[in-house]
Amino acid sequence: MRVFKKIDGTRVDIIKHTLDIIQKEPNVEIHIGTDSQSRAYTTKYAVVIAYRYGTRGVHYIYSKERVPRIRDKFTRLLKEAEMTIEVAEWFTSKISSIKPQLDFDFNVDEKHFSQKLVSLAKGWAESLGYKANIKPDNQIATRAADCQCR
Repeated sequence: MRVFKKIDGTRVDIIKHTLDIIQKEPNVEIHIGTDSQSRAYTTKYAVVIAYRYGTRGVHYIYSKERVPRIRDKFTRLLKEAEMTIEVAEWFTSKISSIKPQLDFDFNVDEKHFSQKLVSLAKGWAESLGYKANIKPDNQIATRAADCQCR
């Protein structure tokens, strides 16, 4: 599985970290999302697991990965959905009592390229039993992932 870190860079055991949070905050919402940025020679992906404490804020952990630049936008965005679902499936296989929400950085507005992936990502996530958030819905994890990609 991926290596996840806190904002300060310390490594985190995802399962222990999540169980500790749930014990302290049983009503926490868990969101998983991915974002990517392409630069000259590489594409950077950031996967985030975000813990939302109602109206009192969000804490998140992240994992980053660099790959050779993916020039095809559809392929790059599809990989974002794949990484989000991969982490969610691993996560729920370890803690079956939790169903995180999956945040996809795709927009339903037809003027955006990512609109082409909305039905694919949403259908894929919902077929596995997850709630899928697409823009303009809540984008908690993907906003944090965007910060980690920059």
